[in-house]
Amino acid sequence: MSTDAKNNLSAVEPYVMEFEATVESIDGRAIALEQTYFYPEGGGQPADRGTLNGAEVTDVQKQEGETRHVLGTEPEFGVGDTVTARIDDEFRTYCMRAHTASHLVYGAGRQLFDDHGYGGFDIGPKKTRLDFETDRDPNDVDTLTVERMVNEVVWDGRAVDWRDVDIDRARERDDVVFNLSDDTERSDTVRIVEIDDWDIAACGGTHVRNTSEIGPITVLDISNPGADLLRIEYTVGPAAVQRQIDTRRNAERASDILDTSVDGLPERATSLVQENSSLEEQVDRLHERLLEGRLESLVEDSVSKNGEDWIVGEVESVGPNDVADHVRRLAGDAGDVVALTGVDGSSFIVVGTTGSTDASDVVDDVTSKFGGGGGGGSTFAQGGGLDEPPQAVVEYLRE
Repeated sequence: MSTDAKNNLSAVEPYVMEFEATVESIDGRAIALEQTYFYPEGGGQPADRGTLNGAEVTDVQKQEGETRHVLGTEPEFGVGDTVTARIDDEFRTYCMRAHTASHLVYGAGRQLFDDHGYGGFDIGPKKTRLDFETDRDPNDVDTLTVERMVNEVVWDGRAVDWRDVDIDRARERDDVVFNLSDDTERSDTVRIVEIDDWDIAACGGTHVRNTSEIGPITVLDISNPGADLLRIEYTVGPAAVQRQIDTRRNAERASDILDTSVDGLPERATSLVQENSSLEEQVDRLHERLLEGRLESLVEDSVSKNGEDWIVGEVESVGPNDVADHVRRLAGDAGDVVALTGVDGSSFIVVGTTGSTDASDVVDDVTSKFGGGGGGGSTFAQGGGLDEPPQAVVEYLRE
């Protein structure tokens, strides 16, 4: 066991929030104590907060084999003095809950994923993430199933135990997960955290003694942050309760707006989606009919340029992709050159020809005059980002 493991008792006795200790060394604002219960940042768990003789501890790091407490101000005590240390009870308790909850989530993953490995872990101020090494698709993992599984373990009130064991013997066991970072100090022993009949892992963090102390767990999201990784994000305790309250409140607001009950929201939402889809189809058909009518009128109003019939005009409520097929059809059938312009965010132009006049030349001519850019081939081209409204483009091409 390393010297720091003997002097830092945060993982051994995580419920100690106040203690006295002798100052061993001072390096600027970095203080080392002969013995401490402050948890140094590492393994995905943030550093403890608190005070030494009333001075704020802004960071705790493990450096050169010892725990260094970084103060926000210059210390008013010296080496050999005895100081009173106080750990932020609320933050430490949150970390204990969140860290123990990660073992519940990992235990759920053991049961849900045929192939799995430890991919990373991080406790944030409002939520915690746990990454699995697996090729499982996040869309195939039900958020509520994971949430139900872990909360049942909380409700069961299962014992959480930790102990130091021989590291070689621990590695021989297939059921022990090594949740240790690459920079973890090597030693002859390793701390094993075990949740009764649920999960067992090598872990140096702080934990609660019983799963009931975690409180409710709310699974926020299941995603894929990278290749062969599956991420589960969750929150615990009061934050989880607030999340559930917010979700319920939003559901009640939605049910009031939609004139139904919370239980009736799925059916009502399905009905609205179907109605909206039907309306969109009707609107699309109307737009198509309007476009066809507009094109008929443009064909009748064609102009002659260089011995060719040009169909030039403005179309409304459609984009360049909506008119592309029409332009291709009309070119050669109703006219030698077909040039339609409209607005889809900015002004655009779509040109189709029989090939005698190069479509890309027409687009280049328009973009040279009105800005923007585009491209295409000899019989079809389009451009966008024009600086002038469609009517100006129409007037220019009909000259």
